[in-house]
Amino acid sequence: MQFTIAVHGGAGTILKQDMTAAFEKKYKQGLQLAINTGYAILEKGGTATDAVIAATVVLEDDILFNAGRGSVFTKTGMHEMDASVMNGSDMEAGAVCGIHNVRNPIQLAAAVMQKSDHVILSGHGAEEFARKQHIQFEPDEYFFSQFRYDQWQTIRDSDYYALDHSQQNKEDVFTDKKFGTVGAVACDINGNIAAATSTGGMTNKSYGRIGDTPLIGSGTYANNKTCAISCTGHGELFIKAVAAYDVSCLMEYKNMSLSDAMHTVVNEKLVAISGEGGMIGVDAQGNFALLFNTEGMYRGIKTSNGINEVAIYK
Repeated sequence: MQFTIAVHGGAGTILKQDMTAAFEKKYKQGLQLAINTGYAILEKGGTATDAVIAATVVLEDDILFNAGRGSVFTKTGMHEMDASVMNGSDMEAGAVCGIHNVRNPIQLAAAVMQKSDHVILSGHGAEEFARKQHIQFEPDEYFFSQFRYDQWQTIRDSDYYALDHSQQNKEDVFTDKKFGTVGAVACDINGNIAAATSTGGMTNKSYGRIGDTPLIGSGTYANNKTCAISCTGHGELFIKAVAAYDVSCLMEYKNMSLSDAMHTVVNEKLVAISGEGGMIGVDAQGNFALLFNTEGMYRGIKTSNGINEVAIYK
């Protein structure tokens, strides 16, 4: 049985000319560490669910990615994080949204799935549940990144929000969009699949805005009969498209392959409504696809039949 792990670290206008060699190396190292961590679990016969959680934790702990430690600043100068996880064998799922100071939101989402009767917990209630489950918290300083802070400072007094590490031109208009989310999908040795997604949201976001990441069916979905999907993109459009579940539907009801179904959603249905971004997916045979309709997507894949790749650009 082929086993597979794939990860993403966000999609968007990611151009080689905008990236220093040192930063490119760091991004690739972060992606490689994430897939190696998940793969080590699969190699020992571990579950797809444990693998995607572990891989996502690595990306949450890496300050380069907009999730966990590297989360962007909100309108109030805080960090609000969302995450979700879904297990394809029994379709159990857990998610959290609008949480503060939790070191690894994906671990809290997993606890919601495994240790509560609920699917989504939000805000203070989710944090109270985290304390009961002995989930690790960190002080505000842990989440501070000068790069993210400077980015927030440029728009904090406006009504604009920025999609992750957007660059500014001379007119101070955000021209360069990156959708900062991390995620992982896996197929284990028993043919069970799982998906996990985590994000720090949008810079300068207000009103407790929530995107597609914690919404089962929009940003994350897993069903052994079809696929496991983790999305990254302009969340509002992925919510309207119910993007992750739409891939599953095309596979279940139209008998499409994983790659064909993902192509239809990413390059046709999302494009038709100006939905920029991408997704990674696996099926229960260990097949995989990593698709995006933007200039780039931080991504990595490792399989038991010898594939091991990390990439950033088209």
